[in-house]
Amino acid sequence: MQSSELKKLKIAVVGAGYGGAATAKALSLLGADVSVYEQASSIREVGAGIGLRPSTVARFHEWGIFDAIARVSSPSDRFEILSATGEPIMRETWPAHGEHTKTHLIHRGDFIDALLGVLPEGMVKLGHRLETVRDDGDRATLVFAHGESVEADLVVGADGIKSVVRTQLFSEAEPVFSGEHAYRAVISVDDARSMVTDDNLRMYIGKGTKIYLLPLRHRGQVSFDITALCPDGTWAPDITKDDILATVQGFDERLVEIARGLDLATVNCRAVYDIDPVDTWHSDSVVLIGDAAHSMLHHQGQGANSAILDAGALADALRDAATLPEALALFQATRKPVTDELQRISRQGWTEEEIDDVFPGQKPATESQDGE
Repeated sequence: MQSSELKKLKIAVVGAGYGGAATAKALSLLGADVSVYEQASSIREVGAGIGLRPSTVARFHEWGIFDAIARVSSPSDRFEILSATGEPIMRETWPAHGEHTKTHLIHRGDFIDALLGVLPEGMVKLGHRLETVRDDGDRATLVFAHGESVEADLVVGADGIKSVVRTQLFSEAEPVFSGEHAYRAVISVDDARSMVTDDNLRMYIGKGTKIYLLPLRHRGQVSFDITALCPDGTWAPDITKDDILATVQGFDERLVEIARGLDLATVNCRAVYDIDPVDTWHSDSVVLIGDAAHSMLHHQGQGANSAILDAGALADALRDAATLPEALALFQATRKPVTDELQRISRQGWTEEEIDDVFPGQKPATESQDGE
C-alpha cells in the first residue's frame, strides 16, 4: 500500500500482550493510526522465562527496539536436551537468522514491560474488555463492556487463546487440553544447585515429565519449569508440593532438591492448552495474530516468537500489497503454513524416542560433538 494510504489507516489492536504490543509498534512505524485496547486495568505478565530466537531479534533490530530488549535479557549460544539423570541427548546452536545467531533469554514480565515501554504514551488503553466485534466489510466495529464503541479500518485480534475476536468471527472451537500441567517458578541462581553455569537453555526429559532450566543471569535468577502429564484440565489447578515432587521422581537429585525447595506460593500452576489450526484468520477488515490465531503448546518455545514474527509479517504485507484485503490474504499465506507446522510439532510428546521427529537428523551428543 502507498505510504499515503497507510497513514490514513485507523487500526485497533485488541490485546496488549506480546503480539498486540509488537503489532502496534510495527504498524505505527508504517505511519498508521494505531490504538491498543486491553481488558486488564494493569498489565502484569505472570510465568517465568522465554527465549527470543534470532529471527525475532532481527525484527527488534529492524524496529529500532533491540537495545530495550537487550537491557533485560541474556544472550544464549545453544540449547541442550538431556535425559532425566543428565546424559546428553542433543546439543545444538540456535538456528541463525542472517547475522543474528543468539537467542535472548528473558523474563516474561520484563519482555512485556520492554515492548510496552517503546510504544507512544496513550497508545495503550486499559480497562477495555471487548464484548462484541462486528465485521462491516470495509470496516469493523468494537463494542466494549463499559459501552464505548470504536470503528476501525482494521481490527487486529491479538487477544489470546480465549480470543473474543476469533470465537465471534472465525471459529467457535474450544481450546484443547494437552493432558499436561506446567509448574513455573523463578528461583535464585544460588538455589539452582550449581546446575547453571552459563546462559544456555537445558531441558531434561523423563517419563511423562520435562524440566526446563532457563538462565536469567542478568537477574541473578533461573526459570525452573516442570511440564508433567496430568488428567486434570482445570485451567489453574490446585497443586501441592507432594504433587510436584511426584513428577520429578527419578530425575537428577539436584533437580529434585530444587523442586523440594520451591515456595509453592511463587509457583505458577497451569493446565496446558492449545487450539486446533484455524482455517481462516482474516476477513477484509479483521485479522487474527499470535495465540488468537495459532495458540500452540510450549514444547518448542515458539509461542511468543510466533507472535512477534506475525507482527512483522503483517507490517510487511501492508507495505507490499496493493490493498488492505490483499495484504491480509498475503499475511495469512505467509504465516499460516509456518504456524500450522509449529502447532503440529509442538504436540509431540518430546520423549527421547521422539527427538528425531522434532529435530530430524540429529544424533545424540557425543564427546567429539560436544568438543569436551
